[in-house]
Amino acid sequence: MADYILTEEGKQKLEEELHILETERRAEVGERIKVAREFGDISENSEYDDAKNEQAQLEARIAEINRILGDATIVTTSKRSKSVGIGSVVTVIMDGKERVFNIVGAAESNVREGKISNESPVGAALLGHKKGDQVSAVGPTGRKIEMTIEKIQQ
Repeated sequence: MADYILTEEGKQKLEEELHILETERRAEVGERIKVAREFGDISENSEYDDAKNEQAQLEARIAEINRILGDATIVTTSKRSKSVGIGSVVTVIMDGKERVFNIVGAAESNVREGKISNESPVGAALLGHKKGDQVSAVGPTGRKIEMTIEKIQQ
């Protein structure tokens, strides 16, 4: 059984997604199935097959979100903490460039949004460190990553 870690924001996003899937998307897919059935023989009906596949994917995502929300530990960051924790927004200097990371649990990581998992090499290396600390991590390709923590926001 996986142990999920979520920030309050991550929990809210999953709850919003779940609401949309259970209300709007379920109704849309149900209507697609109903219309596809009217086309006749369902054994050779690609619209029906597509709609049923979409329904299966939708139900799998609903089950996954329910499982994550049911098993998740919701973390809150202390506003007084001066060290990096889950929920922290950390500004680092890496390879001479400023980078900003939001440290989150694996279930809500999204690299495009700058949200990195506490289990990733960089996220795990930053945890517990303070402003000014030199931190190093080994990336997935084996390359050593050197960072200096410039700022921590909770």
